[in-house]
Amino acid sequence: MRSTTLKTALVLAAAGLLAGCGMARHHGGPTAHAKLEPTRGNTTAGMAMFHQQGDQVLLHVRVEGLKPGAEHGFHIHERGDCSSGDGMSAGGHFNPSAKPHGQHGAGDHHAGDLPSLRADAAGRVDVRMPLTGLAIGSGATDIVGRGLIVHAQPDDYKTQPTGNAGARLACGVIQRHPA
Repeated sequence: MRSTTLKTALVLAAAGLLAGCGMARHHGGPTAHAKLEPTRGNTTAGMAMFHQQGDQVLLHVRVEGLKPGAEHGFHIHERGDCSSGDGMSAGGHFNPSAKPHGQHGAGDHHAGDLPSLRADAAGRVDVRMPLTGLAIGSGATDIVGRGLIVHAQPDDYKTQPTGNAGARLACGVIQRHPA
């Protein structure tokens, strides 16, 4: 029953995000999405929408199945490959500029270092965030075809090269929407 409820919720969330995508596309910037699927033994799942707006990428992410009230590391990884079952096939953090791991928007950091996600009391996240230093569809910082990972632990923003964010709870591949 829980699996059916989760699948229904994800389909509805995806439909809502894709409907929003159509509105975003009306404003001219390229868009992309990633369906976050649970890694083996986990229940974390959701959807992420990316919209290029000038030199920023606006991200809207919805995730459920997280530890209630907890913070979770969140990163773009170098490979769009979730085939390993544990998310490790996505490789390390996306880092085209060879920077040290750090906090997005606060000094040097990997391009794939995103702000952490904080789950509500029900273990869900629904957040929008502006991201700098990324692009959809072109250039060295293009996120299309990359992996998107939700981690089990908070990112400490200093441990190299991962932020000590722990196991990979969910994995998705960032895919561009057609123009």
